Amino acid sequence: MGKLIKNHWARLIVLTAATYQLAAGVEGFFWPKIFWDFLTKNLDGAVKPFPALQIINVIFSILIFAWEWPLHPVVKMLPGLHRSMEARLVVYPLAALAGVLLYQGTNSALYYIIGVLAYFWAYSEGETVCPEPWTVPKRGGVRQGKV
Repeated sequence: MGKLIKNHWARLIVLTAATYQLAAGVEGFFWPKIFWDFLTKNLDGAVKPFPALQIINVIFSILIFAWEWPLHPVVKMLPGLHRSMEARLVVYPLAALAGVLLYQGTNSALYYIIGVLAYFWAYSEGETVCPEPWTVPKRGGVRQGKV
């Protein structure tokens, strides 16, 4: 049985979150609503008359989708960013914050939080993101087996 590669699992979770966030941002253009409007109406200016929060959510989702899929030009142009779990642990909570403010984006925010936890788990166990996207880390030296 193989070992769970947590950064691959986290990548799939974050790709799902980015997809939900893109759909939420686009839907927010048609039905603008702040999630926290039952507490205060002060945040309504973020979604109407100018859709600033929707645009932020769409931009975050497109950038994260390009980062996580990853698009070949992104990997060639920014290989250090592609391999950095630390950068992911900084950017994804910001995307979750943008998602949780928009009513339609609460699901994506929850997925981002789960993805950040999975990336943190991978980071704390010393996993690294492979230079070539979607590849498995190479085993080092002689194969260790049970005797």
